Amino acid sequence: MRVLRILKVIIVLVLSTIGFIGCQKSSDNSVNTDKKVVKLGINGDENVIWENVRDQLAKENIELKFINFADYIRPNLALQDKEIDINAFQTEIYFDNFKKEHKLSIVNLGYTVLAPMGVYSKKITDLSQLKDGATIAIPNDSSNGGRALLLLQDAELIKVNQDSGAFPRVKDIIENPKNLKIVELVATQIPRSIEDVDAAAINNGVAVQAGYSPLADSIYIENFKNERLKSYFNIIASREDNQNNPEIKRVLEVYQTSENKKIIDDYYKGSSIAVF
Repeated sequence: MRVLRILKVIIVLVLSTIGFIGCQKSSDNSVNTDKKVVKLGINGDENVIWENVRDQLAKENIELKFINFADYIRPNLALQDKEIDINAFQTEIYFDNFKKEHKLSIVNLGYTVLAPMGVYSKKITDLSQLKDGATIAIPNDSSNGGRALLLLQDAELIKVNQDSGAFPRVKDIIENPKNLKIVELVATQIPRSIEDVDAAAINNGVAVQAGYSPLADSIYIENFKNERLKSYFNIIASREDNQNNPEIKRVLEVYQTSENKKIIDDYYKGSSIAVF
């Protein structure tokens, strides 16, 4: 009889353990099923701003997964092809032009920051030191290249044809008193080539990734108050077919909070400005 009692106790314990494990697995599966994953395409490495957004979304069971790209072409194409859900790497003017050229069904969800473009050099400390025939590198894509030319025009180094609008190209330069040689390079390659030129116009994000502090290290930088810069506000983009998904909307909402604005102000110290 004693042996039977012991066996009954063992059986009860075993069944209880199995039931507990089963409940745990069921609970774990429920959590995994409920978790939403949003794939965010970015250019280069993630920063503390997006890391904060990721951490906040994690509290809502939304996993923000970073997908890194090394150029400005693939993020929009990957978005269209549903390899990612949203991206955040481009200005509105670049987005509008790229979308039109490639006939994409992607949309602007909202604004993030203005990242002013600057001119950098390893050979001079002021643009007035540029000699006749000096070489200046600019990005080779139409949006950033045009922005660089307008920046050089603001600095009174060149003048471009007014009819060229927001996307002037090198051929649109109508005045070049110093006979500057403008060379177009892939934006991300410019920092590595800066020793080979006299000066270079470098995108803010690329400059930061290369170790530059835009306000401290540039020898000339865009005026934050210039009205034409509004089209250079950075955006978060999505596809038309998922722009109204709750988790997609939450990414924008969490980004555009006063908490994140303060992080942007503290982290960038004025070299990138929140525009929401």
